[in-house]
Amino acid sequence: MITTRDIAERLGVSVSTVGRALADDPRISEETKFRVRQAASDMGYVGNRAARMMRGASSNVVALVIPDIRNSFYSTIAHELSKNMESEGFQLMLSETDDDRTAELRHLRELSANRVAAVIIVPSARPHSESVKLLRALPHVQLLRRHPSLGSQWFGVDDEEALRRATAHLVAQGHTRISYLGGPEELPTGAARLRGFRSALREGGLPDDAGRAELGPPSSVDHGRETVRRLLSGPDVPTALVLGSIQLTLGVLEELSRQGVKVPQELSVVGFGDEPGFSWWGPGLTTVGLPIQEMATGCALWMIRRLKTEPGNDGPYTAVSPGSLILRGSTASPDGGSSPGSA
Repeated sequence: MITTRDIAERLGVSVSTVGRALADDPRISEETKFRVRQAASDMGYVGNRAARMMRGASSNVVALVIPDIRNSFYSTIAHELSKNMESEGFQLMLSETDDDRTAELRHLRELSANRVAAVIIVPSARPHSESVKLLRALPHVQLLRRHPSLGSQWFGVDDEEALRRATAHLVAQGHTRISYLGGPEELPTGAARLRGFRSALREGGLPDDAGRAELGPPSSVDHGRETVRRLLSGPDVPTALVLGSIQLTLGVLEELSRQGVKVPQELSVVGFGDEPGFSWWGPGLTTVGLPIQEMATGCALWMIRRLKTEPGNDGPYTAVSPGSLILRGSTASPDGGSSPGSA
């Protein structure tokens, strides 16, 4: 490994001169800085950031802590954050928790030990108290989910209104047996989406038993497959489904295709998120569109500004982006069509 001593020997200067030149010290002439940087580049020198941080230099690494990189929602957010951070000289580091609070704590310990500049986190349902303490010592912001113990800086989606609109669309078409597949109520996003579903039923004048909620792991494609399989083979088969996560939507669509269910003639479906294939799946999937780029860009710009201002200037901040209902061909009136599973 090339060191500053190797560069100093090549140029015939002191090690301290090389260090100051690389740090852009004003005491070093521009000519010497140029010679040192040119030699460092030619020799393949890579600076020791850990050593510089021990001397008081700041990190340029911002950590993104998310539940599941396989979820395209999170991978798209990571991409957008990375582009924005890189343009301002910061590097994005990814940590995946699988929604496990113990894994979340382990990652936060490592990130804290490595003195990252900041953390952007999609928190688990019940963060450990130690996780809360670690985050209090770091600039951080919550993304998508909001846990009250982690502070008041948050970028999210109006989940309740998005699911209310999606469900109201089905109610307006005349559906009276609607099932909702979503995440657990202990997750703030799961609770908000369930409230939106139930609110639309009440506003539509439907009785409580008109809507059935099936809650489970929001990142599980298998849960979507298994739940819709059970719904279509049991009593009181729904005439419509409204879904509360991208992964659940993928599982449901796979199972409906496998069974040959006719959409929307036998079953109307409103998905969640807008994957590239959703526009040409079957008749085209009516779905809840998510403002991913808008939310990620806003979060990145807020964090960059936070890192470039004096500590203590990060007061409460909330940014809520609206979802949208993208209408395609997967929903229709239940009149005139037989329910899936009927003779």
